[in-house]
Amino acid sequence: MNISKALSTLSAPDYGLMRRVNRWQTPRWVRWWMIAATRRGDGWFWAFCGIAVLAAHDATSYAACIAAALASAAGIVLFQTLKKLVGRPRPCAFEPHCWATLLPPDQFSFPSGHSITAFAVAISLGQFFPAAYPVWLFFAVSVAASRVMLGMHFLSDVLAGSLLGAGLGCCAAWLVS
Repeated sequence: MNISKALSTLSAPDYGLMRRVNRWQTPRWVRWWMIAATRRGDGWFWAFCGIAVLAAHDATSYAACIAAALASAAGIVLFQTLKKLVGRPRPCAFEPHCWATLLPPDQFSFPSGHSITAFAVAISLGQFFPAAYPVWLFFAVSVAASRVMLGMHFLSDVLAGSLLGAGLGCCAAWLVS
């Protein structure tokens, strides 16, 4: 089996899911949720979360914000590097989405930068504030799901980004604590 045949075999489920999601006439509330979630993943929401955590004015909140900033900065460098190396086109390059009209931030799909950042921040903050872990994870999962639902990424892009972000979040929290 040659490399192109192996890659097409591995990508087939991604393309099938993309076509099903792109053609699904979702309920209006799902559309609003996905658009709001992807906008929260643009970075401003995570900065707002950091400011809210810093409002506690204690050593734990400072450490949590340092870990989140470290993890997200590493994530940004990682996804920008990987996107250029891999060069995988986005799903919207293959098939238009039936209801989402958002434009992608760049032309490459793998890995999902929104997912890397969301999980990097959520996991690092969750390490310092375990009671809020479910809330951070809900936001991170919503951001990741929105990227697939809006036709910006394939499922494998989001899964890889989520795992990379979670790893960066754990490492940053460990380094800071």
